Amino acid sequence: MEDMTRTQFIQIVPEEAQMSSVRDVLASVYAALTEKGYNPVNQIVGYIMSGDPTYITSHKNARSMIMKVERDELVEELLRLYIGVSGWSGDGQTK
Repeated sequence: MEDMTRTQFIQIVPEEAQMSSVRDVLASVYAALTEKGYNPVNQIVGYIMSGDPTYITSHKNARSMIMKVERDELVEELLRLYIGVSGWSGDGQTK
């Protein structure tokens, strides 16, 4: 028989902690689209512009992964990465 004097403890992991980062989702979706022979840039842009998930393959669960991320978060991450590799400074000039 169980000890009824002890309190059970459960810890629920918040949903956002379970999700991969936006960068990880983009990398996974990009890889899945490439594996299936699609142009990943065109397909991701089509999804971001229209919100139509059929632009993204369901291969390797890519469609469901990208749908868990808000489209504006995808744009923010892509712009952040672009600015980083372009070497822009705070005043908009290249370094």
